[in-house]
Amino acid sequence: MTGNKKIPDFKNYEEMSEFWDTHSLADYWDQTEPAKLEISKNARHHYLVSVDKELLKRIQKMANKRGLSTEILVNLLIEQRLQEIDEPA
Repeated sequence: MTGNKKIPDFKNYEEMSEFWDTHSLADYWDQTEPAKLEISKNARHHYLVSVDKELLKRIQKMANKRGLSTEILVNLLIEQRLQEIDEPA
């Protein structure tokens, strides 16, 4: 057990990932709280889109830099762009 060590505050997912890659959750179990999750079968829809190879590399690099999955970053970028388009000038 780690005794009085606390789970640190993380700046991003990459920092969190690096921490948990080198630490055991068992050592911090007493600091965790139960989580209630509801999962909808219809929450996500998969749609196959062809993406230019170089564009995909840029997306993957950007996602990795931000500590996000490629899927999450693409969803965020699409949502952001749609909001920009929908906003009246």
